[in-house]
Amino acid sequence: MAANLKFSHLPGLYGIVRMAADESVPVWATHGGFTSVTRSAEELSIVCCADNFPPEFAAGPRWICLKLEGPFPFSQTGVLLSFIEPLSNNGVPIFAISTFDTDYVLVQEEFQRATQKLLADAGHEFIAISGESEGKREQS
Repeated sequence: MAANLKFSHLPGLYGIVRMAADESVPVWATHGGFTSVTRSAEELSIVCCADNFPPEFAAGPRWICLKLEGPFPFSQTGVLLSFIEPLSNNGVPIFAISTFDTDYVLVQEEFQRATQKLLADAGHEFIAISGESEGKREQS
């Protein structure tokens, strides 16, 4: 099982919306440094910067986005589990997204401080990006 993962915090807050499976991907959902659009037979799920959402989707929880510092080979097991297990065991809801190289874990903004402590206690290491510090993150 993977342990002692490094992770960073993407800037800004994110939103998650569910749309009908046959909807077109809206233009507002395609802007920003991190966007995830997933279509299944049942739905179209969109994750993007909360500032991109039009007013009809503006309500709802805001999320912070944590990026695991990959890439991880497909043969490596337990990566995501080792990261989310301390959160799950302590009642922190998450929304996970996997890409070819790595995983992203979104946590509701209200759980940010608890998440930081739980991940540190589990041995995971926060890596600041773009001059960001933990103090700055806690204040935003």
